[in-house]
Amino acid sequence: MTTRSRRTSAGFGWLMRGFSAGFRHPKPLWGSAVILLTAVVLPSLVTLPMRLHAIHAGVPVSPMTSVAWTALSMLIGLLVIPLYGGYLQVIDAAECGRAARIRDIFGPYRDGSALRLIGFGLVVLLIYFAMFALLLVAMGGGLLHWYMQALTMQAQPVSPSLPHGFGTLIALGAVFFLLFSAFYAIALGQIALGRRGVFAAIGDGVVGTAKNALPLLAYALGGLLAMIGIAIALMLVMMLAFLLGRLVGSWLMLVIAIPLYIGFMMTIFMGMFGVSYHLWRDVCGTDDVTALPEPATA
Repeated sequence: MTTRSRRTSAGFGWLMRGFSAGFRHPKPLWGSAVILLTAVVLPSLVTLPMRLHAIHAGVPVSPMTSVAWTALSMLIGLLVIPLYGGYLQVIDAAECGRAARIRDIFGPYRDGSALRLIGFGLVVLLIYFAMFALLLVAMGGGLLHWYMQALTMQAQPVSPSLPHGFGTLIALGAVFFLLFSAFYAIALGQIALGRRGVFAAIGDGVVGTAKNALPLLAYALGGLLAMIGIAIALMLVMMLAFLLGRLVGSWLMLVIAIPLYIGFMMTIFMGMFGVSYHLWRDVCGTDDVTALPEPATA
């Protein structure tokens, strides 16, 4: 299956179409998102009691224990990855005009693609850890020492001072996150929608990301500007809620703030998958999907 390159402005299209999908098809996408978000939160809840107990008791957590807790949550989270593919299938059905049902999010468990999606998640997890380790090692032993020290001081009120080169690591991490997110979206779409094998999908993800570096930069810029605008709007709304709470009662502030927070998080969650879907569809989608045609530039 070929991967296509898109012009720079395509990044803005992914962002706009991705976030508007949930409002164009509210019932299947919002309903499925509730199921998916619940499933995503559950793995972290497995180790949460142990973490809270350690913090409450003031017991320093060893680096190995912290890594073990994180690894356990991630391994349990692998079982959720088929739901990612199922959610992409729900979005695909809705965007292509087919019947989209909330229960279709469980489609990968029924059609046999769940094992491929779990295998993909395991391979990607190994790649993620390898790249993270390379970043730490490349920035020197001081940064690695600080990271291990920070893990042991989670229950302490004072954190260790930031090491030299931390800003560079953040910048490299931001670039890596952008490229890795695009790679993940394309590869996941190839398995869930393109019916590709794990390693073939990973190859498509790497090639598709490399071909669309400029649209990804446009997407990142558009996302940053959107985040600034949303942050300002939320700040104004929260200030209004605070003033109303002072005038009427603190309960009113909670009544306003909690639904706003849940709605905001759900919108971000749906938007992430919507962007992933439209990125995949533009780069790797076949001719039978109702994508808006755009000529390839390479």
